[in-house]
Amino acid sequence: MKPRRGHISDSCRPISEVLSLIGDKWTALIIARLTEGPLRFNELKRRVHGISQKVLTSSLRALERDGFIERTEYPTVPPCVDYRLTLFGRDLAEPVMALTRFALENRDRMDEARAVYDERYEVPPPSAPPKRKPQPLRLN
Repeated sequence: MKPRRGHISDSCRPISEVLSLIGDKWTALIIARLTEGPLRFNELKRRVHGISQKVLTSSLRALERDGFIERTEYPTVPPCVDYRLTLFGRDLAEPVMALTRFALENRDRMDEARAVYDERYEVPPPSAPPKRKPQPLRLN
């Protein structure tokens, strides 16, 4: 029997799941911020620039479900909730932070490589409008 397109074998599934998780830009940023220590929801939202409340909530739930973060609710009025990395989450933070360092240290090299590629293959810059065939001017 031929495998279906997109089929992931049982041995590859865990790798695919983790790469999918850390490949999400918000997850990596949340993990990076939580390496600094426990944070309350709004404090975390402020430190992860550009994330919406909805996306932060769903990301935190997914990370909690997978065992990477711990949510602690304190019985106060108003309720106080903070999030922290679990030991398992700290294990994940190590490669995430290594990728973060790699990205920051090599940003210029990647930009240079892209510029060389774009020039070689005449790729327009991202902000440039696509090239269009000139339309003849109609006077009627």
